[in-house]
Amino acid sequence: MTDTPHTATTLSPTIDLKDLGTVHRLGFGAMRITGPGIWGEPAHRGTAIDVVRRAVELGVDFIDTADSYGPDVSEEILAEALYPYPEGVRIATKVGFTRPGPNRWVAVGRPEYLRQQTELSLRKLRVDSLDLLQLHRIDSKVDAGEQFATLRDLQQEGKVKALGLSEVTVDQLKEASKYFTVSTVQNRYNLTDRASEDVLDYATENGIGFIPWAPISAGELALSGGPVDEAARRLNASASQVALAWLLRRSPVMMPIPGTGSLEHLEDNMGALGIALDDATYAQLESAR
Repeated sequence: MTDTPHTATTLSPTIDLKDLGTVHRLGFGAMRITGPGIWGEPAHRGTAIDVVRRAVELGVDFIDTADSYGPDVSEEILAEALYPYPEGVRIATKVGFTRPGPNRWVAVGRPEYLRQQTELSLRKLRVDSLDLLQLHRIDSKVDAGEQFATLRDLQQEGKVKALGLSEVTVDQLKEASKYFTVSTVQNRYNLTDRASEDVLDYATENGIGFIPWAPISAGELALSGGPVDEAARRLNASASQVALAWLLRRSPVMMPIPGTGSLEHLEDNMGALGIALDDATYAQLESAR
C-alpha cells in the first residue's frame, strides 16, 4: 500500500428503510466510543464527541448504538455531540442486552424490561420518539412473541418510528414480521464470516436493511499476499476500505456501520466510498473465505 490512501470523496449510496425513510448506506457504529470492554467512559470523552461530529460532517446520517454500550455512555455521548440533531440524521438504538461487566452480555427480553429501557433511551437521546429500535437479542428464556409484541406496542404508542432485530434466523425474522414491519436486521457478516448469507438474501429480496456488525474483519485475507491485501495495494487503499467497498457492492440493502473511537480510523473507513471495485477484484473477494 502506498502512503496516500483514499479519503472520503462522496456520499454513500442510499436505502429507503421501511417506516423510517432514506439514509446513506455507510453509517457509523457507536459501540467503540465507550471504554475498554464496551464498559464505562472512553479514555477521552472529547475525542469521542469529535469523532461523532466528524462522522456527520462526512455525510453519515445513520448512527447505530445500544443502551448496553457503556452501558448508557454511548447514547449519552451521541446526544451531547449532536443534539439538537441535524436534519436527516437518524439514531438507531437497541434494547434486550444487559451489561453486567466489561465484555459481558446477558439477554433480557422481559416485556417490562424492554419497555423500561426504551423509556430510558428516549431520555438519554433527548427525543420523544426513537428513530429505530432494534431487539438486541431474542431472549430464549422469554416467549419470542411477547418480545415482538412489546416492540409492536411501543411503535403503536408513538415511542418508536421503525423496528428491527439483531442476530436472528430467517424463521425468526418471518415470525417477527407477523407482529410488525421489520425495517432492519443486524447480524454479523463480513468477508470471513458469511454464516448469515441466508438472512442477507432474505433481507435483499424483501427490502429490509441489513446491518453487518464486525464489517471490516478480514482475518488472514488481509495478511501480506492475501486477496484483500492484494486488492488494497492495487487500488491504493486500506484493507478496511476494501472490505467495506465489497460489502456495499454485495447487496443494495447492505448498511455497514464501522465503529471507531479514532478520527484517523473514521476518515479511513469513510474513504471506502472513493473505491470502485472492478468485476475481477469483486469476484476474487467474493470467492475468498
